[in-house]
Amino acid sequence: MSAGRLWLALLGLVAFTPGPTHAEGLVADLTSHLIAITTGFTGASVVLFGATDGGADVVAVVRGPERDVTIWRKSKIAGIWANTESVTFANIPSFYAVAASKPLAELLSPSATALYKIGTGSLKFEPRSAVASDRAQLFANALIAVQKDARVFSPSLGKIVFLGDKLFRTTFFFPANVPTGTYLVEVFLVRDKDVVGGQTTPLVVSKVGVDAAVFDFARSNALAYGAIAVLVAVVAGWVASLPFRNS
Repeated sequence: MSAGRLWLALLGLVAFTPGPTHAEGLVADLTSHLIAITTGFTGASVVLFGATDGGADVVAVVRGPERDVTIWRKSKIAGIWANTESVTFANIPSFYAVAASKPLAELLSPSATALYKIGTGSLKFEPRSAVASDRAQLFANALIAVQKDARVFSPSLGKIVFLGDKLFRTTFFFPANVPTGTYLVEVFLVRDKDVVGGQTTPLVVSKVGVDAAVFDFARSNALAYGAIAVLVAVVAGWVASLPFRNS
């Protein structure tokens, strides 16, 4: 979507938003509600755009489906590095990114960021089993670092840009390894360091085409898929050896 069309869409949102939603002082949408993962997928960008009633700031958070994540610690045993300790955290978002019109410390009080889980420091890292609090924090920090390296946790705060004091936009990037599932895009209206309104919209990340068919077959027919994979590997090896047999 071109910049001109995007701002026209923003003006349309302001003009035609129904009363109850507009009364909250915020309306927002995405340029696309589907990220289609196909063969050769290298990542995708989605633009969030919207409008406020003026005189407010905006924070946006993208959360992927929650899952359990295990973090391992390596130690040297007899001169060999091996996994020796692990902690499994429950209900960790598989993707997490935040954008704001100003630095979070300027926009929100600590209690507000904690309540709405805005920023990685406000996420709750709850171990599945009993772990000392200092060890849990150590592994939580390692988890955040690993997720940032994999680019499924945004390494920095994204910037929400305003045109005037009402229209805004920002861009979220999703890497090639983005997990599939239904994401939630939360947009918060902020005044006086507190959230005064909000809106949530879904974003679906899904495999499509041949990749999706193979994935679904492998998940629902694991034994058959494994047998086919082995057969294909054997046939490929046999075909590759033919030139050497004829020489």
